[in-house]
Amino acid sequence: MDGRLIYLMGPSGAGKDSLIDAAREPLQALGCEVVRRVITRSAESVGEDAVGVTPEEFQRRKEKGGFALFWRANGLDYGIPVEIDQWLQNGRDVLVNGSREYLPVALERYPAILPVLLTVKEGVLRERLLRRGRESLEDIDARLRRNRLFAVGDSIGDTSIQRLDNSGDLAGTVSNLLRLLGLSVKPGQI
Repeated sequence: MDGRLIYLMGPSGAGKDSLIDAAREPLQALGCEVVRRVITRSAESVGEDAVGVTPEEFQRRKEKGGFALFWRANGLDYGIPVEIDQWLQNGRDVLVNGSREYLPVALERYPAILPVLLTVKEGVLRERLLRRGRESLEDIDARLRRNRLFAVGDSIGDTSIQRLDNSGDLAGTVSNLLRLLGLSVKPGQI
């Protein structure tokens, strides 16, 4: 495959959805596909721009080979449409919102993967989780504890994990993402 699979991951509340939304236009202008995940939750749910399907529809798509990657987390099924393989073969870079736990499996399928771990300072993460109001204080504390325990190392095998801090200004994080990907941006493109 000639294109790069850019595998963005990070804790809930780190701002992956906001980063993807903000970077979508400049990435697409630079020839990078930004993938919408398929998730077994309502399309009306607050959060990322995803395709919401029923568990039965997800299973049907999975059985028909409709996913290049899929996993289960937090009681939901997540899938990356198989179309990414064609984009990669055509030399296009592809950005996906991945799962930290699923990274080793993704590495097996896409050895040239570029894993990017979106990080955020714990105080900022706590504030974001509180602000979005989806979870109880106990659930937020559990997420923060789990995040401390689930620190991805700097590499898995021969593959380096790139870190991208999103504790500050989102426009700055977008610029840093594009720089990390080696993509040149024209002034005013972000």
